[in-house]
Amino acid sequence: MSGFAQNTFNGLVSGAFYALLALGLAVIFGMLRVVNFAHGAFYMLGAFGAYVLLSEAGVPFWAALVIMPVGLGLLGMALERAVIHRLTKLDPLYNFLLTFGLTLILQDLVKLRYGVQSSPYETPSLLSGSVNFGLFDFPTYRVFILGFAVLLCVAVWWVLTRTRIGMVVRASTERPDLTRAFGIDVGRWVTPVFGFGIGLAGLAGVLAAPMRAVNPLMGADLIIVVFAVVVIGGLGSIFGSVAAGFGIGLVQAWGEAYLSNFPLVSQTIVFVVMAGVLLWRPAGLFGREEAPA
Repeated sequence: MSGFAQNTFNGLVSGAFYALLALGLAVIFGMLRVVNFAHGAFYMLGAFGAYVLLSEAGVPFWAALVIMPVGLGLLGMALERAVIHRLTKLDPLYNFLLTFGLTLILQDLVKLRYGVQSSPYETPSLLSGSVNFGLFDFPTYRVFILGFAVLLCVAVWWVLTRTRIGMVVRASTERPDLTRAFGIDVGRWVTPVFGFGIGLAGLAGVLAAPMRAVNPLMGADLIIVVFAVVVIGGLGSIFGSVAAGFGIGLVQAWGEAYLSNFPLVSQTIVFVVMAGVLLWRPAGLFGREEAPA
């Protein structure tokens, strides 16, 4: 029983990263119809930024937790205004190729400066140690990640559903054409929403730094699974992305624990789930079915 509980907790922690990254991808895709392949690179920059701030400037984790998401969010807004919005009226493949190329550039720049080796990042002293849950002990930092991610997702949900600005952003994200029909200028929200999505990726990267190896390819290893999460939840669905993120985290943890004798199954279970969901509901679990032309 304790093993199942511990595996479940590990799955929820992994799901917390998936949920934060998928939430950012969902709002960007919903608003711009852009598949942002560079999302994983910004996640990596968040982790590397925290590492550089600590090792070269002595900036602690708590300050990096604010500095990196804000800085990367502003960078994302500048990128959207300078390049991405120029291609939004063209075939979506152009922006996909653009963000894919941006990913390679960012990865190579980091590799050029810091190499390909993994760099350790010390866990904040306030969050060292473990928490006793009766059946098992769990690292305090992982408990913090889970609690922080859940609170952040709830806060984003509250803003999107309980404030006028949030309702406009959510409507623009999930049903942009209908929102325009009501006379709302969707375009004015594009840049801040893109920056918000990038900021979430950076925030997830900072949170990952003390727990995972900080290296230039850490985002590339994660982004494919995050794309699967977004597809399972429903492209552009904010709630679906968060729910699918935590769900896939659990499926992965249970698969790795109980299907370890079948490595091929445990490694591909996410994509098996994605294929099953798409066969059942092509728009994803919470996605909106497109009306036939």
